[in-house]
Amino acid sequence: MNLKERFTDLCFTFSKDQDLISSFWQEIETKYSKKGRHYHDLFHLENMFRELETVKSGIEDFAAVSFSVFYHDIIYNASSKSNEENSALYAEDRLQQMGLDKNTVSKITKQILATKAHEKSDDRDTNYLLDSDLSILGKDWAVYLDYTRKIRKEYSIYPDLLYKPGRKKVLRHFLELESIFKTHEFQEKYEIKAKENIATELKLL
Repeated sequence: MNLKERFTDLCFTFSKDQDLISSFWQEIETKYSKKGRHYHDLFHLENMFRELETVKSGIEDFAAVSFSVFYHDIIYNASSKSNEENSALYAEDRLQQMGLDKNTVSKITKQILATKAHEKSDDRDTNYLLDSDLSILGKDWAVYLDYTRKIRKEYSIYPDLLYKPGRKKVLRHFLELESIFKTHEFQEKYEIKAKENIATELKLL
């Protein structure tokens, strides 16, 4: 199922307004396809869904998590420190227009905000979302290296003098965590490789 079909089917559970659903999809497609997006693009969303499908049976509210995937990076500016907050507000507005109930909207906005600090949550669904978001860290080295190059392109406004110390800080933070991944499934699958990849990148910086 492609992203457009997935989004349309998801929305149709809550709204029968096809014009509204279509316009919301157009927004998602346009924003995730903007020129400066090298990693935080539609392919990133596809990868997250691919990962989440493997643990779907463990997710309580797959619809809410799916909306969180679609909207978690809808606002993305490499020089901004409030992308998650802005994305959550954006999602809240669109989901209310679609007629989702207040509790579900609140759940989704909290999940989107959780992608900022990537700290373990008391909510299992949120942990699955966070793990799918970081799953790239545990992929084969060639895939990981491609990801690092795309991230560097997104931050191309910053010279190495500024970028490298910032990137090192992020990577060291991950290595200091007891576990990068919050769920047993993702720990088993990606934890060891992720730490190897990060350690190797640190040596290259």
